[in-house]
Amino acid sequence: MQHMDRIIELNRDNRLMVVEPGITNKAVQDAAATEGFFWPPDPTSASVCTVGGNLAYNSAGPRAIKYGTPRENTLALKVVTGAGETLRTGTRTTKGVVGYDLTRLLIGSEGTLAIITEATLKLTPLQPEKRTLRAVYKDVYSAARAVSSIMSQPVIPCALEFMDGNAIAMVRDTQPGLPETAGALLMIEVDGIESQLGDLVSHLVDAASVAGLLDIQQARSPQEVTALWETRKALSPALRRIAPKKINEDVVVPVSRIPELVERLAGLSARHGIKIINFGHAGNGNLHVNLLYDPDDPAQQQRAEACLEDVFSAVLEMDGTISGEHGIGLVKRDWVSKELDQNSLDLMYAIKRQFDPDGILNPGKTLPMKELSLCNNGVKS
Repeated sequence: MQHMDRIIELNRDNRLMVVEPGITNKAVQDAAATEGFFWPPDPTSASVCTVGGNLAYNSAGPRAIKYGTPRENTLALKVVTGAGETLRTGTRTTKGVVGYDLTRLLIGSEGTLAIITEATLKLTPLQPEKRTLRAVYKDVYSAARAVSSIMSQPVIPCALEFMDGNAIAMVRDTQPGLPETAGALLMIEVDGIESQLGDLVSHLVDAASVAGLLDIQQARSPQEVTALWETRKALSPALRRIAPKKINEDVVVPVSRIPELVERLAGLSARHGIKIINFGHAGNGNLHVNLLYDPDDPAQQQRAEACLEDVFSAVLEMDGTISGEHGIGLVKRDWVSKELDQNSLDLMYAIKRQFDPDGILNPGKTLPMKELSLCNNGVKS
């Protein structure tokens, strides 16, 4: 779909944009900004990822904490089903309850139900100002408690990103100025009207100032904003250098249970002898759990797989979900039945059969394969 990359309509009065699926997220943001708007989903790969991909996986990014995911920011879709039928779902209005909500059903379905050919995006006005804070803590438990504190008060940040001590250690050489005893950090951003931002920042600083806080800094210029974010942005390249074949899973737990998740991950790392580095969108309870190992070493491969099984089990025990925005695909497919009950799965198989009777759209993905094969062969009722 990469050649279907046009902006069909940019409608300022109705705060919407109609685009084709191959357009990049950045191109959408740049076009919306010319009219004073933005589209809230902002994956870190915005310069290369497409809107079609964002919609297929409901991929959001840091701003989801305040502004929501693609499901909350997409008004309508035009799609082609596996049977070759064209559908138009949704409305051009922010309210509408006629029929079932097929738009939200198709977003996040990973291309298994229909091919998106057009999307009507809901735009949000750009806030005039933003403030950036970096809070450093002595350990991950202190940072996790700060997340819960921040998310239980009225001021909602527009970004709340987390890095654990292992992640900090990987970038410390390239990011001077971090306290030597830093065990975790939070990147916090808040946006709004300039006259209000002083009070908003004060509320966030108070909430972030839990026991274990070592340092909290506010950027005073665009250059300082860039400098503070460099710590977070330096992590992914460092991980690719050290463990290019690492396992990177994005799991989600209720925000109040982040401290428990962090503690259990530390225990699993020690038990299996696998280094685990955690970072991600803490305000949503969405952590990217990175298992660093050498897949060419059979013993490490076995330990990593056992560790991953225990990670998923722990997340489900904490009322969480095994994927927040990276999708299911093949790797997590066999875990779906551990999260969803059989009645729910049976309904999903029926939906799959209705949209894609011959099983030709992204076959073998998202739903457990054995049951899906029965479904597509018409055996399962």
